[in-house]
Formats: sequence, C-alpha cells, structure tokens
Amino acid sequence: MAFETEREDLIEGRNAVIEALRAGRSIDKIYLAKGETDRTLGHIASKARAQGVVVVETDRRKLDALSATKAHQGVVAVAAVKDYCTVADILRAAEEKGEPPFVIVCDEISDPQNLGAVLRSAECAGAHGVIIPKRRSAGITGVVEKVSAGAAEYVPVARVPNLSAALRELKEQGLWVYGSAAGAERSLWETDFTGPVCLVIGSEGDGMGRLVAENCDFLVGIPMRGRLDSLNAATAAGVLMYEVLRQRAATAR
Repeated sequence: MAFETEREDLIEGRNAVIEALRAGRSIDKIYLAKGETDRTLGHIASKARAQGVVVVETDRRKLDALSATKAHQGVVAVAAVKDYCTVADILRAAEEKGEPPFVIVCDEISDPQNLGAVLRSAECAGAHGVIIPKRRSAGITGVVEKVSAGAAEYVPVARVPNLSAALRELKEQGLWVYGSAAGAERSLWETDFTGPVCLVIGSEGDGMGRLVAENCDFLVGIPMRGRLDSLNAATAAGVLMYEVLRQRAATAR
C-alpha cells in the first residue's frame, strides 16, 4: 500500500478525526487499525462511510509509517486540500466560457505523482475539469497539489462513486467519450476532437476497466515507434490533451 509522503494533509487521532467529520471537512480516505473493536473507532468508520468517505483497515505498522506524530490512536485521515465539485459543475464551467466541454476522466490512477501531472496538463491544455472515482484512486492531497504545480487550485475535480454512470451522464449531455487504449485501431491523429470531448485515461498498470471501456464511444491509441508499446498514464494523458487543444486551436482560426 502506497501512502502519501506529505504530512500537512494528515489528521491524526480519534478526537481530531471525529471533529473533522463533524465539521464536514473534505476527506479522501481514513485508515483504521485492523482488528480493533474499540467503539470510538467503530463510530468513526460508520460516520465516515455515511459521508461517502473511503475507510481502509490496515495494520498498525503501516499506520505508524504513515503517522507524523506517532500518536495516531489507531486512526489517520488523509484530507483533501480542496473541495470536490460535481460533474454538472464541470459542464457549467464549459458553458460559461462558451466552449464545447473538454473533460478528463481518470480510471483508477492511484499514483499521486501521475494524478498531479494529469491535473497540470489539464490546466495547461484548457480542460474544463477532471473526474476521478472515489475508490482505488489517488485524491487531491498535498502530494498531488505539489506535483500539479498549483494546477489543483484551478482545475475543477469531481469525485464520483461510479465512473460508468458518470460517463453515461456525460454522453447524455452530448459529449463523445474517447478511451485511451494501447493498440487501438484508431490513432489520435485520425480522430476528430473538435466537438464536446471526454478523454478517459486508464490506470497505470491495467489501463481502463472493462465496464469503463464499454462506455466509451471510441478507443484511440498513440502511435509508438520505439521498442516499448505504451506510455506512462500521465504522459499519455498529456499527449492526448494537447492533440485536443491543437485541433480546437486550428478550427478557431
């Protein structure tokens, strides 16, 4: 299990985590000591799940490694450094700018470094927002914010319980969904990205999940000329986003 290395986004200890939940603080994930039957920890888990927060049980050695204070009392919360928006907020941002929507969907990108790099490219390429899943994904933590070089402050990020449902919502709003896939028959250079676009970027190891891929209108690939057959997820995202930007800039002339 990979933990974030930045410490400013951690909330440690039972009372501190309870108060953060009570205050409505935006929390990405809560780590609880595995096997504990303490009623307070059970209350934290129940309250967190009721608020849609992901709760992960882990052993105390990993909690000790994550903790900055070493006095975590069996619970550490990783707080988001910004509030998440909704999918509707992202579409509204495009409408306010008078532009066809340009949305990035990250399918279980778990490495904070990669998510931060995706956000940075999204901001620079003019995307209107990024959508991530609640589970099996990095959130907008201190590490992600740092890697994004400030882009996390500007790019709206929606966190949804079901990516397939979010893709169906986008399609109902008129967006075409393009999934990035190694070996896809259609090249990004042969694809028209000038309309309302959603780009789906798969996870670092496995690419897009089956259900997510089935909800894509098209699968597109990036031509490879070297000995390797794929790019890092964040690099692939940047290449695809800038092809969207290039095509849109060309049609605006």
